[in-house]
Amino acid sequence: METMLSYDWGAMTPEFIIFGTAVLLSIFDLFAPKQFNRRLLALLGLTGIILAFVSLLSLMGQETISILYDTFKLDSFAIAFKLLLLAGSALVILLAHSYEPKEGMQEYRGEFYYLFLAALLGAMIMSSSGDLITLFVGLELLSISSYILAGMRKKNLQSNESAMKYIINGGISTAVTLFGMSYLYGLTGTTNLKEMSEGMVGVFDSQFQYLFGLAFFMILVGLSFKIAAAPFHMWAPDVYQGAPTPVTAFLSVISKTAGFVIIYRILISLYITAPGDSIGALTFLEKNGVYLAFIAGITMITGNVIALRQRNIKRLFAYSSIAQAGYVLVAVATLGGGAFLFDTVWFYLLAYLLMNLGALAVIQLLTDRSGSEDVSEFSGLYKRSPVLSVTMAIFILSLAGIPGTAGFIGKLNIILGAFAAEPGHYVLASIMMGVTVVSYFYYFGIMTQMFFRPSATNEKMKVPGGIAVVLTVCAAGTVLFGIAPNLPLDFLHGHFGDFSDFFE
Repeated sequence: METMLSYDWGAMTPEFIIFGTAVLLSIFDLFAPKQFNRRLLALLGLTGIILAFVSLLSLMGQETISILYDTFKLDSFAIAFKLLLLAGSALVILLAHSYEPKEGMQEYRGEFYYLFLAALLGAMIMSSSGDLITLFVGLELLSISSYILAGMRKKNLQSNESAMKYIINGGISTAVTLFGMSYLYGLTGTTNLKEMSEGMVGVFDSQFQYLFGLAFFMILVGLSFKIAAAPFHMWAPDVYQGAPTPVTAFLSVISKTAGFVIIYRILISLYITAPGDSIGALTFLEKNGVYLAFIAGITMITGNVIALRQRNIKRLFAYSSIAQAGYVLVAVATLGGGAFLFDTVWFYLLAYLLMNLGALAVIQLLTDRSGSEDVSEFSGLYKRSPVLSVTMAIFILSLAGIPGTAGFIGKLNIILGAFAAEPGHYVLASIMMGVTVVSYFYYFGIMTQMFFRPSATNEKMKVPGGIAVVLTVCAAGTVLFGIAPNLPLDFLHGHFGDFSDFFE
């Protein structure tokens, strides 16, 4: 008991709040009568997320807190990425509050909220993990909850299919990742990431380096499934199409952010200083970064090229999400140009959160109303709702990387980082610029439908309160951070510095 009380449990306040809220939601859902409107549970979930966000803000500016034998670390990296996870989750839960598919969702709506918070809790645990065991526990909590969420529309065949494909692919990726982790444990004799990193620094034996490399590639393959990077992306279009739209939003933003968090926690923290040859002239990432660059390049090309042929709007955004993962992988492969190891990825994930959640909010509004997910549903949207179409145009322009939007600044930072790296990744930056131009064809195709195609109906669009809040926040953030990107970057530098405590 003395040992338990000696820990600074305040570092886990946001996690305790999310956990407590999920437990309360499950109890209310279990004992509430059937006629009780379970939409109201969304407000309790949102309150829990806001309280967790506020408690996280109160923890900023402290020294790094490490508890439970260094398995849980609250450093600047953890706080910065938890802010993204919580902000995105608040917007997703507002989307879920307004979600109303044609087959109805009342009987299992309550399940969505506490499963969603369980997945969020897993992502937050991953952000603060200092040990392979806690990382894996967080990863599985996120993954298993996501599998159930993808099949939440129990009477919908596409939703059933998406859950089945997701759990099969997710199980394979988890097995490959765990196999790679087992090599790291076997070679270093510890699961603690800091001790593991210290043990790997002095290893110059070529046979040991080969085994460390094998572990690296297995973990990279497993995590590439999680972020839907090519050629391990095949599950994403089917799952995004079949899952409920709020779940699609969750998978494309929150789950993807968590995927990059675990890539940094395992691959970058361990291999950025590990020797890559027998004399230590190159680090492991310097010698083998070409493989990360290859996955980034093929992911960008695959996502953007296949998206050109899509008619289903959710499949189109699935391939768009694959391409966006490729853009972030460029920053990971080039290590953000050196000085901006975390800033570039954090800013781009913030911009992606705003523009993608905003676009999916509009998609949810249109597809719920019509029951169809064809791109033609956007036809004549400008005449039916000028405000909605202009808002959607902002998100599309940002996704395409047009100046004046947060998406443009994010892409620019990544490209400049690729050029600034030593040696410069000119081919990778060129591919990114080329496929960005390719993406204009399918992004602007949606705008053509909205502004230049006749509408099949003149019915005015009514925007529910939850979606209106999401659209307002996302549109304002997309434009503001595009015009004044120094606002989030100054906040990042002012409160987290250069993230030096990440490697401590």
